[in-house]
Amino acid sequence: MEALNLIESFIHTAETGSFSAAARRLGLTPAAVSKNVARLEAQLGVRLFHRSTRKLTMTPGGEQLWADAGGPFASLQDAFARAAGHGGAPSGVLKVGMAVAFGREYLVPLLGDFLQRYPDIVPDWHFDNRAADLIAGGFDAAIGGGIELTQGVIARELARPCTIVAASPAYMARRRLPAHPSDLAELDGIVRRSSNTGRIRAWTLRNQIGEEALAECRTRMIFDDPEAMAHAAMQGLGIAFLPTPHAAPWLENGRLMRLLPGWHAELSPLTLYYPNRKLLPAKTRVFIDFIVGAFRDGRLAARFDAR
Repeated sequence: MEALNLIESFIHTAETGSFSAAARRLGLTPAAVSKNVARLEAQLGVRLFHRSTRKLTMTPGGEQLWADAGGPFASLQDAFARAAGHGGAPSGVLKVGMAVAFGREYLVPLLGDFLQRYPDIVPDWHFDNRAADLIAGGFDAAIGGGIELTQGVIARELARPCTIVAASPAYMARRRLPAHPSDLAELDGIVRRSSNTGRIRAWTLRNQIGEEALAECRTRMIFDDPEAMAHAAMQGLGIAFLPTPHAAPWLENGRLMRLLPGWHAELSPLTLYYPNRKLLPAKTRVFIDFIVGAFRDGRLAARFDAR
């Protein structure tokens, strides 16, 4: 088992790029992880990392060991987890990344059913609007859109959300309903600033026959969060370009109304990401099946598709 502990410290250090990050994953001190790696180097007679005060980089020997040992070690960990399971039932801590508003609105309500089915699983859910790094962060899965696929990650599409135009009935009560995207120029807009570029987001809308038109409005306020935009629109402060997951609850209860119902803008698919392993841990496998089933049976995919 000592050799497994040493290789575990090495693999987590290789994945995260630092002794400190590996230590946080393993519940050890950075000094202990560094010592384990040093002992492994001594046993192998090979230097695995170049160390400096600022940076830790793998040597060619370290890269070769990671490539050869990473997959088999993950499979061995999974085998241990299954052998130690409660009567074979899925168990353990399940680390999942998701966006704040989306997770709160759509995933937290599923927790009760999930825990009733799998009482030995402990959800460790991380709410962050930044894309999760599955490998470096040690996540079992993540749900989001537009996450860059890296080696060792599988993507499974859950739904195809769109951006639509919405406003409160009170705001539109004394205004002419737009018939074409060009008519939006007469209305006050709650527009979005991109958190990545810092620029105000411009939208090109498309209708069902493939026509496209630039959608422009009078900029009344600028937000960088679609949930805040939806709440401002419900206060009657203007129209908003909203992703359907953020708009759907308010469209369904009547606090928002959809403008230009024949027009939408495409978004990246909503996707479930998980590590590419030959033998997934049971906790991850049942979570994947549960989420896919929830989107299918709960018709979430249909709610988000405004095309």
